Amino acid sequence: MFAPDDTIVAIATAAGRAAIGIVRISGPESLRVAASVLDQSISLQPRRATIARIGVGARSTLDEVVVTWFAAPASYTGQDVVEISSHGTPVVLEAIVRRAIDAGARLARPGEFTLRAFLNGKRDLIQAEAVGDLIAAATPLQARTAFDQLEGTLSERIASVDALVFDLLVRLEASIDFPDEGYHFVKAGEVVAGLDAALQRVDVLLCDSGRGRMIREGATVVIAGRTNVGKSSLFNALAGTERAIVTPVAGTTRDLVTERVDINGVEITLVDTAGSRETEDVVEREGVIRGGRARQSADLVLVVVDASAPLMAEDERLLQDTSTVRRLIATNKCDLARAASSASAVALAGEQVCRVSAVTSEGLEALRQSIVSALGVGESPRDTAAISNVRHIDLLRRARAHLSEARTAASMTTPEEFILTDLQAARACLDEMVGTRTSEDVLEQVFSRFCIGK
Repeated sequence: MFAPDDTIVAIATAAGRAAIGIVRISGPESLRVAASVLDQSISLQPRRATIARIGVGARSTLDEVVVTWFAAPASYTGQDVVEISSHGTPVVLEAIVRRAIDAGARLARPGEFTLRAFLNGKRDLIQAEAVGDLIAAATPLQARTAFDQLEGTLSERIASVDALVFDLLVRLEASIDFPDEGYHFVKAGEVVAGLDAALQRVDVLLCDSGRGRMIREGATVVIAGRTNVGKSSLFNALAGTERAIVTPVAGTTRDLVTERVDINGVEITLVDTAGSRETEDVVEREGVIRGGRARQSADLVLVVVDASAPLMAEDERLLQDTSTVRRLIATNKCDLARAASSASAVALAGEQVCRVSAVTSEGLEALRQSIVSALGVGESPRDTAAISNVRHIDLLRRARAHLSEARTAASMTTPEEFILTDLQAARACLDEMVGTRTSEDVLEQVFSRFCIGK
């Protein structure tokens, strides 16, 4: 995968037809390859758009294009980069790529432009991964979190932890290297204090990791309740579309119905389930079983009860079954006249309850806010570094374990060599996060997920 010194080419815009499409060329031969693609001799100036033409033969012009040259190292990849903007038809874009390949360029692999940016020091590995997250973002909150990481917010936090660990490591090594001179470059109490400071910073990041991961990957909210409490109606209201069938007949929903929605910036997969009840119908019974499995794996269970009627045995059973999971209770049909005096409102006193009407949309916005709040996600100050990537979380947990071992050893006046071993292991984890020390297998795994052209 790693051949960063040749010249690569790829379409950098999304597949399909569009008003404009871009072909990107990167590498030491970018200017020569671009000159071979264009049908006339032009002089390109760095960072200045130039109008040119693409030809298919000696007398035939395929398209008029805009060509921009980004001279190394002031480019996305750190190499000479030429971007050719044409009309966004696949016919033209593919013809440009073919001519570039005929001129000696190689078709880029997935993520290879960003890989070169990483290898040339334009991005660290956290920032490079954030590029992929930003492209894949489906909500404004996902995009903002990814862009914060792209700007280096998380990298700065990791660097601050690494600086503390490195300072302790250097002073401990100095004490070991000069034992005869009687110098003690760091006292045991200073080591403990330094490690406490590092652990505190790591804990702040890990404490927010659940929220960050849910923002990045989304959450699953399962809507549960007995038959005819309005689960499917509420599902449709939250989804903003008539996705689930709604009828007065009990047991209409017999299988899981899913829809991905943006609720206050959080990508959520809503799951409508069969009404929870005992039934002799084989198909409906299977739907009830599947609903139970969905509740077990959900990030949040939205339990729906009928605000216009007393709680029934099925309601009580479901409330008992979900008492140990993260849940939110919604009393639906609050628009009905008899809802205010219903026994259900009294029976659920003390629980967090959202009064809502799927028919009139009363309380719907409050329910959306409560869902996000119950999941523990939502907006945060811009300078907070939300750690959202599973790879980052795993490495940071491993770094914390090594720092904790070092802290325990330092508090017991263990020989400095043992403390050093844990500090070096912790730094190795931090270095792997930002890519200072990363195997080719890890890089292959990270960048292969990118689209071609990025």
